[in-house]
Amino acid sequence: MMTVPIVIDFEASGFGKGSYPIEVGFSRRHGEGWCTLIRPESEWQHWDVHAALIHRIPREILVERGKSVSLVTEQLNTLLAGLTVYTDGWTQDYVWMARLYDAVDRVPNFRLADLREIISPQQESLWHATKHQVQEDLNISRHRASNDARILQMTWLRTYDAVRCLG
Repeated sequence: MMTVPIVIDFEASGFGKGSYPIEVGFSRRHGEGWCTLIRPESEWQHWDVHAALIHRIPREILVERGKSVSLVTEQLNTLLAGLTVYTDGWTQDYVWMARLYDAVDRVPNFRLADLREIISPQQESLWHATKHQVQEDLNISRHRASNDARILQMTWLRTYDAVRCLG
């Protein structure tokens, strides 16, 4: 029997070379969310105004209220120790996670995996319509890491249940 996956998401300063994580959040198996802003390291200067229009997190807020990279990696390792966590953007999220951990010379003690590993072809056929419905049902207006993780987790759960019912 499949258990509900833990889903993680990163928000970042932009895309491509020089971008870095600014927020990380995940949704646990029972839907409890965890999220934190990340204070940029001094050498992390890349800032994409187009990405900022999506996440709406001013760099000044990150500097003032973000947690240190050391604390964020410590918390992630404590909360996710030994688990597999899933992301819908593995290629980019892996890079941002590596940047986060490399900054403090640590390694994650959890596995980051592609959500596609646990989505069946039947689930995939229901995915986009279900995700749209989940977004409407949850009525989340802020594009934030833990919100995005919860939407993905609920979409996985609903499509998994739908496929099981169709049997």
